[in-house]
Amino acid sequence: MSEGGVSQPATTEIPISSNGDPRQIGHDKALEQDLQQVMDAVPDLNESSAVSDGYEGNLKGVLRQSGMVKGAQVVETTQNSSIATEEGGRGVALEKLEFVKKWSVNTYKCTKQVLSERFGRGSKTVDLQLEAQIEILRDTQHKYENVLRLAHELTRHFSLVVQTQRTLGDTFADLSQKSPELQEEFGYNAETQRLLCKNGETLLSAINFFVSSVNTLVNKTMEDTLLTIKQYESARIEYDAYRTDLEEMSLAQRDAAMMVKIETAQQNFQVHKEKYEQLRANVSIKLKFLEENKVKVMHKQLLLFHNAVSAYFAGNQQQLEQTLKQFNINLKTPGTDKPSWLEEP
Repeated sequence: MSEGGVSQPATTEIPISSNGDPRQIGHDKALEQDLQQVMDAVPDLNESSAVSDGYEGNLKGVLRQSGMVKGAQVVETTQNSSIATEEGGRGVALEKLEFVKKWSVNTYKCTKQVLSERFGRGSKTVDLQLEAQIEILRDTQHKYENVLRLAHELTRHFSLVVQTQRTLGDTFADLSQKSPELQEEFGYNAETQRLLCKNGETLLSAINFFVSSVNTLVNKTMEDTLLTIKQYESARIEYDAYRTDLEEMSLAQRDAAMMVKIETAQQNFQVHKEKYEQLRANVSIKLKFLEENKVKVMHKQLLLFHNAVSAYFAGNQQQLEQTLKQFNINLKTPGTDKPSWLEEP
């Protein structure tokens, strides 16, 4: 063999997987040439950024030839989306930070105002007429809550009485069947207890309706007005806090920076003043409508309670039932429960 044949390059060695197939040798040469083109396009990692730019251009050209540019674009789009998401999250964080900052300043001013009022060093805006109406409402709610509590107790105790009468009537009826010598006596006592039980259930229906209506008035209608009053009182504290802040700034020495602060304080004061006046008007309107509603509801409920109790203890069953019809109260008649499926025809 010639010398050139002895020094044959290593890249032409037949791989083990080719099993010495000459056609595979040509295929491997083509593959090595493609790989060599890619390696030639890759610069040394120690080269400058200029070489890096050139590498990116060459790499894109190679990738484009091999159909891989689309994947690179997807990666780039994903990176841009991640950057946009981070920027959006940063914006939300800044908004929250600004909100916390404003809340902290407002809380500090209001706390300072409350402490000043409590220790007698700060001035307080007072609407004497409105404050008197609010105090009356709170006192009225407290008294109505007591009426509601007592009505609940009456219902609970009277329910036990009715239940006892029903059991006693059933016992008398059973004894009338088993005691021939006292059948008549046990019989009319059983009938009396059953009648009392029926009237008692009618009275309980009236009392339950009374309790439900008073509960709605106390725990919903009055509570809604008191919630508006709480908002009004908070707005009043904010209004006085920013008013005091503006007054203190107005007494300070005025320079360019102080004038900017005074202007900002004036704007904040105006915002809280409008809020305070709006809530004060809302409270006045709600108190007026609440009083009208209270009179209307309690007039009806007190009349119902009086007529039902009087008719029951007078033993006037007809008047008792008529009272419930007058106020559109549905009475559940004993023994009219829906029969079980065993009893249905």
